[in-house]
Amino acid sequence: MPGIVICISGFAGSGKSTLGRRLAEALGLTYVSGGDGLKLLAIKRGYRPGGVEWWETADGLRFLEERLRNPDFDKEVDQQLVELAERGNVVIDSWVLPWLYKAGFNIWLKASLEVRARRVSRRSGISFEEALRMLEKRDRESSELYRRIYGIELGKDFEPFHLVLDTSHLDEDSVFRIALTAVKEFFKLV
Repeated sequence: MPGIVICISGFAGSGKSTLGRRLAEALGLTYVSGGDGLKLLAIKRGYRPGGVEWWETADGLRFLEERLRNPDFDKEVDQQLVELAERGNVVIDSWVLPWLYKAGFNIWLKASLEVRARRVSRRSGISFEEALRMLEKRDRESSELYRRIYGIELGKDFEPFHLVLDTSHLDEDSVFRIALTAVKEFFKLV
């Protein structure tokens, strides 16, 4: 048994990294972001990623376009995430890990497109309209990519998840408390 493994999935702006960091800190686990793995690949390809808002920059969007043409990017990152999960004692935010690694506690965070666009707009300093267009495009392209690579239906197939939580009308603390309670129950933690 690899110890505690928590996988958090959801579309951009749903709260994955915020929840992941808080759960890792509260439980004394390591936090890993699948997006950081993609950023490492971007660096290898000559990009200069920085900060969570990098994905919304022209450079970040250019990398995402390149990524769509080469599914090996995602396969390489996903394999590294599976290996980290197998070691245990980790919280990983990843769009697809719950379908690839079945032994963890899997959480799907969802939020309306408008709520996610407001969050991304604030986080990245872009207009709401720009965030909305960008999210619609990313959701569509990422969903198609993972359908092609793994046959996964993002946002439609919730089979691997222990908890599906709509964060649209919950604040960060409420989401954390609900998820922490579920995780503690699942792993029989005091």
